[in-house]
Amino acid sequence: MLPISVCMIAKNEDNHIEECLKRLKPCKFEVIVVDTGSVDRTVEIAHRYADKVFHFAWCNDFSAARNFSIQQASNDWVLIIDCDEYLENVNLAELEEATDRNSRSVGMIVRNNPYSIQGVRSVMSERIGRLFNRRYCHFEGIIHEQVCTLDGMEPDSFQIPLTFYHEGYVSESGKRMRATRNLELLLHDLELKGPSPYIYFQLGQNYVSLNDLEKAAQYYQKGLELNADPGSAFVQSMVESYGYCLIELAKYDLAMALQDKYEQFCHRADFIYLMGMIYMKKGIYDRAIEEFGKATTFTACSRKGINSYQANYNIASIYENMGKIDEARTYYKKCGDYAPAVRRLKELAAS
Repeated sequence: MLPISVCMIAKNEDNHIEECLKRLKPCKFEVIVVDTGSVDRTVEIAHRYADKVFHFAWCNDFSAARNFSIQQASNDWVLIIDCDEYLENVNLAELEEATDRNSRSVGMIVRNNPYSIQGVRSVMSERIGRLFNRRYCHFEGIIHEQVCTLDGMEPDSFQIPLTFYHEGYVSESGKRMRATRNLELLLHDLELKGPSPYIYFQLGQNYVSLNDLEKAAQYYQKGLELNADPGSAFVQSMVESYGYCLIELAKYDLAMALQDKYEQFCHRADFIYLMGMIYMKKGIYDRAIEEFGKATTFTACSRKGINSYQANYNIASIYENMGKIDEARTYYKKCGDYAPAVRRLKELAAS
């Protein structure tokens, strides 16, 4: 058994928690579940699988609940997961080696998030800091809590061989209820702490959940104006989310200003692809083709397919709109079994 305790907080998660805990069982981690006021079967299910189940009186502070959960662990190394995150892959031997080498750093899991694009289901992957030694780190922030060092220094990070699938399904009414609650907490956090790139980013994310892209773009822009570290994962997500908001709002001229950040973010296929989308919307097709082509040279990306079939599909679409049908066919074929590309090839063959 690895000396790692999995610490979870839960409230009314009986539609997720059983699958989450069942997938953890083969790893033989200690599992701690802290319930914050469930009225469904969450606690009953937790008792069936977890080593310890505790109750915590909810106080509108996620960090307080998280820190309570890690205090209940038998091990100093704690892994934080949510009830709607299901283990997909793990290498326990490599995980043990990684913790031995990185006693004061934060381990970054891979989380795969499903989403739909052009009617096709896809996956966006992200790295999130979830494994740490409680002697050196804890949580801060009443909402969208972050792992911070106890001495106030910026924590180093290391990658760990753990991948989770984020189910994350919430009904529309549930989504709005959660977003409304989160908005209140985020604005309170902003009032307490003052301007913060991270809080502005989370406010932007929250307004996306509320389908208010105007407000989302405003907060993303405020966050980026504070010149946060472009190497930070949330800043990379913020600049790309901002760009997609502007595209959805048809504010293409404003989106073109992201050219000024090209040198900061051009190491990411996701940003290169975003710039291709902006150039395509502006009708600058040669630059769009160049950026999409560049995206395909990357081996890694966050949004599935943007370094392969999605980029090639957009190049094909541009060539088709330009009347270059042979070139279009070539790039549609590069998309493999991507449904929209297969459909276009059939339609071109029939025309």
